[in-house]
Amino acid sequence: MTDRGITLFDTAVGRCGLAWGPAGLTAVALPESGPGETLARLRRKAGGGEEANPPPPVRAAMTAIVALLRGEPRDLAEIALDMAGVPAFHRRVYAVARTIRPGATLTYGEVAARVGEPGAARAVGQALGRNPFPIVVPCHRVLAAGGRPGGFSAPGGLDTKFRLLVIEGAVPPPAPSLFDAAGLRG
Repeated sequence: MTDRGITLFDTAVGRCGLAWGPAGLTAVALPESGPGETLARLRRKAGGGEEANPPPPVRAAMTAIVALLRGEPRDLAEIALDMAGVPAFHRRVYAVARTIRPGATLTYGEVAARVGEPGAARAVGQALGRNPFPIVVPCHRVLAAGGRPGGFSAPGGLDTKFRLLVIEGAVPPPAPSLFDAAGLRG
């Protein structure tokens, strides 16, 4: 990639955004309450940028993300990320997170052990909370001990994390209630 730019694109969870530079994606934004808010978040994460026609590698990333969020078990490991400015520990955490396949999860403690820092589960959580590449670095697939959800700093918080895990088949969808069946809620 030789150009810099940002773009928004439609997915099953709403309008997401990508920012890119010569070395790969520089930021990913999950949907906010509207496209303007998503674009603003993307610009903050990417340090600015103008909307541009995405080059082929970014278009390929968009296609893969759309498929994953539609429920296809896509591996996004081939998407190049620009890790300039990302602390070394965070890079190691993100590398482990990228090995978690759709439909699978690890705990913060398991990620800490895999980066060679057993006992650093909180530091792993902090690194994932600052993840500039949600979905591509699948921080939603990392849970607290005992299968508890832990945190999720992307828009929508834990509801978004749960929705992504349901789409990927890592957790079952919630059972409809009697209110839903009777059309009394929703």
